[in-house]
Amino acid sequence: MEQILQTTYLWLKAGHIIFVIFWMAGLFMLPRYFVYHQEAEAGSPEEARWIDREAKLRKIILTPSLIAVWIFGIALATAMHYWSAPWLHAKLLFVVALSAYHGWLVSYGKKLAKGQRGMSGKALRMLNEVPSLVAVVVVILVVVKPF
Repeated sequence: MEQILQTTYLWLKAGHIIFVIFWMAGLFMLPRYFVYHQEAEAGSPEEARWIDREAKLRKIILTPSLIAVWIFGIALATAMHYWSAPWLHAKLLFVVALSAYHGWLVSYGKKLAKGQRGMSGKALRMLNEVPSLVAVVVVILVVVKPF
């Protein structure tokens, strides 16, 4: 039985890591797409291409990866009985925040597609650093388990 749990654990962990990589890649790309989108002339064919690219990134990579990350993460925490671990609670706080950031990006992309350019390119470039900071904290929590 222990062998089955260990094998399952490794597959769950691999799946979780794979989809975290995909999700993070999308979170790094989308704000950059928004910068290029905003630099395109409103109503131009170039803007239409950016709207299409952003939608594909959301639908093909970002949202499916987010769902997979949560499914694999919950399965891992359950399989390993981590729900009472303080480091996991801290990690979940950051992952919930990153999920909210994801939701905000999706919302902003939809507004941008409607022609509402509410942020500057500089602000979007700065927002592009959010996933990096969260990734650093989450990796430290998971690897070091400081508490």
